Amino acid sequence: MRHGVKKPKLQRTASHRKALLANQACSLISNGRITTTLAKAKALRPYVEKLITLGKNGSLHARRQALATLPQPKVVAKLFGEVATATATRQGGYTRIVKLGQRKTDSAPMALIEIIDLHSGPVAPAPVATSTSVPPTEAPAAPAAEAPAAEAPAATETPTEQA
Repeated sequence: MRHGVKKPKLQRTASHRKALLANQACSLISNGRITTTLAKAKALRPYVEKLITLGKNGSLHARRQALATLPQPKVVAKLFGEVATATATRQGGYTRIVKLGQRKTDSAPMALIEIIDLHSGPVAPAPVATSTSVPPTEAPAAPAAEAPAAEAPAATETPTEQA
C-alpha cells in the first residue's frame, strides 16, 4: 500500500522512473532548460531543487550524495560550481515551469522547465512554422536600383573627355 507516498508514478516502474528523473535532471543542469511534458516537469521540479540544495551545501558528503543520484560526474561538477553560485542568494524555488501548449502529435501538454538564475533573458515559446507563410522578398532588387545611379556619373564624364 502507498500510505503517505505522494510522488507521481508517471506510468513507469520504480527503476524506470528513477532513471528518467536522473537523466532529465542531468539534461536540465547541463543545459539550463529543457522542454518536456507537463507531468514530467512537475515530477522533476522537487527532484532538481533538492539536488541544487545539495550543491549549495558544498560539502564532500553532499557531493557524494549527488554522485549517487546523478549518473554523470561532469554534471555534478557543474551543479556544485556554476549552478550553486548562480543560486546562492535564492532561498528556494530554483526552477520555473512555463506551459507551452499541446504537442501536435498526441496533444500531450508540454512545458519548459528551467533553472531561474542561469538564464536572465525572458522565456519565449519557440515560433511555430506555418506552411502558408510567404517567403521574404529577395534582396537583389535593391542593388539593381543602385546600378543606374552608378552609370549616370560615368555618362557625364564621357562628354567632358570628348571636349
